[in-house]
Amino acid sequence: MRRGTVLGEVWPFVDAHHRCGRPVALARLVGRDGPGSRPLGATMAVAADGTWRGSLSGGCVEGGILDAARRVLDGAGPHLMSLTPGEHLLPWEETPACAGELRVLMTPAPADPVHSAITAALADDRPLAVRVGLEPPYAWSVAPGTRQLHGGGPGFTEVLPRRRRLVLVGATDLAAAVAVMAEPLHRSVVVLDPRPRHITSGAFPKSATIVRAWPDEWIGRHGLRTRDAVVILSHDPRIDDPAIRAALAADAGHIAVLGSRATHARRLRRLAGTPGIDRLSGPAGLDLGGVSPAETALSVLAELVAVENGRGGNRLRDGALPIHATSSGTKATSV
Repeated sequence: MRRGTVLGEVWPFVDAHHRCGRPVALARLVGRDGPGSRPLGATMAVAADGTWRGSLSGGCVEGGILDAARRVLDGAGPHLMSLTPGEHLLPWEETPACAGELRVLMTPAPADPVHSAITAALADDRPLAVRVGLEPPYAWSVAPGTRQLHGGGPGFTEVLPRRRRLVLVGATDLAAAVAVMAEPLHRSVVVLDPRPRHITSGAFPKSATIVRAWPDEWIGRHGLRTRDAVVILSHDPRIDDPAIRAALAADAGHIAVLGSRATHARRLRRLAGTPGIDRLSGPAGLDLGGVSPAETALSVLAELVAVENGRGGNRLRDGALPIHATSSGTKATSV
């Protein structure tokens, strides 16, 4: 089971308003009869100033959610509600594909200490189980794991996992573009480069950890998990080749290296006989035909997401599999 962090998608918005003293209402998708574009646990956060983040569908029910959130912000109690996309259409109008009934829990955002616990867990990259009851008083609770959670009766639990680590070898302009795009993908980005002037470029987001070190030595000291990925971007064989060997000797689930097909062919000749060399993906990325650093970063990250979801990265119109991967880190009892 792949654990997700759908609550984490909107939490920076929730926390920013919390720090300013503005109340926020949360709408959480806790049940559904039929297909949908968002997973269980999908959350929409609506602040008292009218701004909002997140969604529960592809746009079919968000207008009704905004109305319900306003009522909660005006003092209405938390409650469960049912919504059906397209229920207000005229008889001859076609209903949307996601026409199943949605069961949505409307509550104020949790107060402290639950709010502080969620904020700290996301900031410190620590796992946290978050539960909200599905019966009055719709209480929130948190614990390091699901077994430590308290609360009887039906409830909805989401496990906020540690972020997947993305190790970028080479502090290049492309690495900076990858690091920026990796932020909304909830990656913990580490950039490794032994060259002092490369790591001081200032191009990387504050969320990235920049380390001046030989990548192979850093990987040897810190190790890699199967949920981690390594993308090698320095274009310097003196840096790249030892990093590849170290990554292949570790447990990283995805290892990719930048370069043309000719460059990669030479690389494979140099690394012939290296254990696990068949795990190396090169040239890195999907075939998007992009040229700019942003386009190339999109290609590299698209391949990473496809590999993690067990997909080939083909055009959706040419495939027959469900559009969305079915694994999820949310668990719910029946409403």
